[in-house]
Amino acid sequence: MSSLSPSLSLPTVPFQLEYEFQRLQFPPATDLHSHQGLPTTETIAPFRAPRPSLSSLRLLVQKRPKTLAHLKSMESSATYSKGFDQNLIVMRHGHRLDNFDETWETKAERPWDPPLTEKGFETAFEVGRQLKNLSLPIHRVFVSPFLRCVQTASKVVAALCTVDENDPLKGIDPSRVKVSIEYGLCEVLNNFAIRHKVAPMDGDFRFNIPALEAMLPDGTVDHTVDRIYQELPRWGESNASAKNRYEQVIQVLANKHPSEKLLLVTHGDGVGTWTSLLRGAEVVGVDYCAYSHAVRRVVFTEDKSFTAGSFELLGIGPYESSMYFAGSRVSDGL
Repeated sequence: MSSLSPSLSLPTVPFQLEYEFQRLQFPPATDLHSHQGLPTTETIAPFRAPRPSLSSLRLLVQKRPKTLAHLKSMESSATYSKGFDQNLIVMRHGHRLDNFDETWETKAERPWDPPLTEKGFETAFEVGRQLKNLSLPIHRVFVSPFLRCVQTASKVVAALCTVDENDPLKGIDPSRVKVSIEYGLCEVLNNFAIRHKVAPMDGDFRFNIPALEAMLPDGTVDHTVDRIYQELPRWGESNASAKNRYEQVIQVLANKHPSEKLLLVTHGDGVGTWTSLLRGAEVVGVDYCAYSHAVRRVVFTEDKSFTAGSFELLGIGPYESSMYFAGSRVSDGL
């Protein structure tokens, strides 16, 4: 399987499922790029301009139905030699309140960590329903610790776990999806992404992880997963360093969970960085709740190792114009 971007090509060598990255302690420094040997690419500008009006509902993502029973059958020794399509969806959070209410940050206790708007909650749930209808299914979700991302993940996961869309009283099945907070998916920690006047003076963002986990649907949080980043990156990281961080963390999460289909809920720069890498063209704007959908072929062997190809971009969702690229015409809605 060839890659759409030569810079994404990685050596196709066996990885032990008892993955060594679980034991690595990545320091929150600015040179984490060296751990993966990923290519250095230029910085892209932070994503500032949301597009409040979205019209087209045409999904661009190719459907690749797989049942949970099929995935479980691959875990047996008799089927380790068969291939598996690992789907990876990287999604931006929903509409953030401070971009729609200019007075909010003047009275907020945590002005650097805005919540979603009502539209943000609604859009996140609707995108979750659309992802569920792709029939992948998604098995595991990783989310940035920022409030807007956790709230987005909560709505998406609730939609993914809904037992019967036509009968809300049946509730959700939390066994369908497991969720973990990952510091490495956090916002770019500098004054380009977080305005100086609202950033914490001491650089301490004071995330209350138990409180954030309590916002997620009951029974979905997985505490057994080791984080790639044990703490936040240091305040003042460069845009280039943050871009390298996103590339590295996304690839490592995929390699740590090669038999699962993943959803990563992060920020505009994270989605833009990953999509630019796959597309081979610079992303300059990402709508709220926009996502890229990629896939790679993973082949398991009887000794519980696997080989994996490079990720290829299947599509961008949930709307036809959810992202736009350098040099392309920007349509109405900005």
